[in-house]
Parts: sequence; structure tokens; C-alpha cells
Amino acid sequence: MKILQSLRCSLSIYFNNSLQPSTIDSSKIPFGPFNLFVQKRWKKPVDSAQTRLEDRTRDSQFDKLATQLRKLKVILKLHELMTHRKRGPFVSLQIMSRWRNIVGLNVGVGDFVHHYPHVFDMFTHPVRRNWCCRFTGKMLGLVKEEEDVVKQCEVEAVLRVKRLLMMSVKGTLHVHALRLVRRELGLPEDFRDSILAKYSKDFKLVDFEIVELVDRDEILGFAEIEKWREKEYKEKWLSEFEMRYAFPINFPTGFKIESGFREKLKNWQRLPYFKPYERKEAVQVRSCGGIERYEKRAVGILHEFLSLTVEKLVEIERLAHFQRDFGMKVNVREMILKHPGIFYVSTKGNTQTVFLREAYRRGCLVESNPIYDVRRKMLDLLLLGCRHTRELQALDRIKVDSEKVVCRVKEDVKGDGDWVIPMLENLNGGSNNGNLGEISEDFGDYTLEDIPN
Repeated sequence: MKILQSLRCSLSIYFNNSLQPSTIDSSKIPFGPFNLFVQKRWKKPVDSAQTRLEDRTRDSQFDKLATQLRKLKVILKLHELMTHRKRGPFVSLQIMSRWRNIVGLNVGVGDFVHHYPHVFDMFTHPVRRNWCCRFTGKMLGLVKEEEDVVKQCEVEAVLRVKRLLMMSVKGTLHVHALRLVRRELGLPEDFRDSILAKYSKDFKLVDFEIVELVDRDEILGFAEIEKWREKEYKEKWLSEFEMRYAFPINFPTGFKIESGFREKLKNWQRLPYFKPYERKEAVQVRSCGGIERYEKRAVGILHEFLSLTVEKLVEIERLAHFQRDFGMKVNVREMILKHPGIFYVSTKGNTQTVFLREAYRRGCLVESNPIYDVRRKMLDLLLLGCRHTRELQALDRIKVDSEKVVCRVKEDVKGDGDWVIPMLENLNGGSNNGNLGEISEDFGDYTLEDIPN
């Protein structure tokens, strides 16, 4: 009976829609002997850079560090906006609320400022009686210290720029691209005049927006990864065949190793490639292993680029400005996600930041530098949060005392109103001098708030 019912139903649908065959919906046709030809197509799971980014193994230490650095970036942006104001080193919260979209805050400015009392100092304006904000002396001292350290490390910054130009295909880079990664490379704010124009023997400005390397220095053509390979070769007695083109691999906790993955990784580590500072003919992609060697060269260039940065990290969006100059005609984000043992991508803070895994241990750099040390002090000051330390207690006492005192009068200096006291003494005939002193002493303990209207 069931077969006859399905047969009758399929025949009725077929004859009713014979004039309009394009309107037949295969999902509504019941199963039967006359519709066996209808194929149900199953969608293959999409394997793209976005799906790999969502399914990647997370590293809590790098995600936590990315969140903290994002907050520090917001604070430095607020400092930059505040210093450009002409009315003084402070600003009202009403004006700061207008900067919320500029600095990229997801919460209210008032809530953000109150969470970091070691960084921001809140006070009431003496005239307008509204809440104002300024940076604490300790934070301003660290900002000034960073500027001084960046100026002291000017020679190292010149070497970083020279190495980047040596990695480029034509020996040129766009000034706009360098400006985007100025903080990552430890360059001063006026690096175009203080570095590019000052060291004319090394750099040459072309069309005001392109910097060209004057002469290559082959001594600098030694990648940072070569130091690790030499160390592993000498200390662990590994063969040159295994270490000549290898990279340090450090997978995150919980990374699932599938069958055959170790063999593929071993073959990839042995695969030769043209190193970042080598200037040879382009890799033939259609040759045997050409695509793998081309991608491995891009991995080597990105590894060297991150090694030259101060904090061994950079935003992925800013790497797109160097792809054409470095000759990396690959999808950078997809290439990074293919190598989770070398790089890590964090999506915290409304941006995608790539970290060099080997350079970090427990959330800190293995080999620090002077600029990183100062920025780490800023981050430690930020991480104190609302902790009521001894410094905050001392500041609170000073604020309370300053609020109680209306004005301070020096005893040695004679004020403009001191002529009133001799007149009162003459009127009283000098009989109530003691009482007058007692009255003046009692009145000195009151403030303006205690005096009745």
C-alpha cells in the first residue's frame, strides 16, 4: 500500500507540473520509483582562511597579551590627543567622550579612566566645577623615557630600515608603509627627517614617498634565523641537512597532530628556498616543489620582518603594504595560519595581530631591548588597575588635604589685609588683644564650606 501511495503521489506531481518543469522543487518530492534520478547535492565544508582562523587552536597567553597591548595603545592615543590641545595638559570628560570613536573604545570614557588610577588623575576644575582628567606624573615620565630611548637607539633603527630595504626586490620601500609600522620598528615620529634625510649616505628619497637604498651592506645580510640554526647545529649536534633550512616549531597547547602531519613537516623543514637577503632569479612556481619553495621564502621574509620589530609582532593589515615590495604574491593571512608552530594570530582588540612564537615565553620577550623594557613598564603600570597601593594612598592624602585647605598664607610675608588688625586694636584700646588672637585662631580652622551663607 505504501508503494502504491508514493507512486500515485509522484505521478500526480509529475502531471501537474509537466508544463512548468523548472518549478519542481526536489526537496518536496517524496521518495519513489519515478524520482530516483533526482540527486541530492551535499555541500562540501569550506576550507578557507576565515574557517582556519575560527578553528585554530587558541593560545590564552598571546590573546591576553594582545588585549593588554590594545588597552595600552588606546591610552597612548589619548595622550597624543591630549598633548595636542593648547589649553593645558588636561581635558574634561565631556570632551574625552568625543574621542571614543577615534581611539576605538567599546566602553564609556569615564568608566575606562576610572579603572586605571595609576595612569589617569581625576580632579575637579576649580572654576567650572566639572570632572577633568590628566595623566599622572609616573605615566608622563615613562612616555618621556620612551622618547629618549628611541633617540638613543637611532643607530639600531637605521640598521632595521636598511635590512628591510635589502629584503625588498628593487631595494625600495614606500614611506607610508614605514610610517604605519613606525612604532613596531622603534622609529621616531619624525623619522623622515631625523633618519631618512639625515643618513643620506644610506638612504635616498625618490618622489618624496619612496625611499631607496644607496648601497647594500653584505654584513647585514645575515638573517636572525641563522643564529638559531647555528646554535642548534653546535649544541645539539644535528646534521646540516636537517638544520640548513629549518625553522623553530612550537605548537600551542592542545594542538591536534593528524596522521601524516609529522612526515609532511619533516619534509617541509628540509625543503630548500631562497633566503630573504639572497638576490637570485625568481622561483619557478611550475617546477617540482616550486609552490612550496615560493611559500617557504615568504615565510622566511615574514619571520625576518617580525624579528626586526621591537616587540616581535605586527598587525596583519599593515603587512599588505609590504607585499609588492617584498615580492610576496601570496595570501599572507592564509600562509600564517598554515604554520601555527611559527606564528600565532590573535583576533583580540578588533584587529588581527601576528606574533612570533619563538620570541615569547610566558607572555614576555625572551631577549628584551631598551625600548621594550620601557613599554613593559607602561604595561605593568596599566595592569595595576585599581589596586590601592602605597602610592595611591599617599596621593589620596594629598588630595584630601588640598580639598580642606582654602589657601595657604606664609607667616613671614605681610599680606594686603594685615592693616585691619591694627585698626581693631586701636578701636578696642588694646584691651582685647588676647581675645582677638583667640578669635583669629578659631576662625583659621574653618573652611569656606563651614561658613554659613
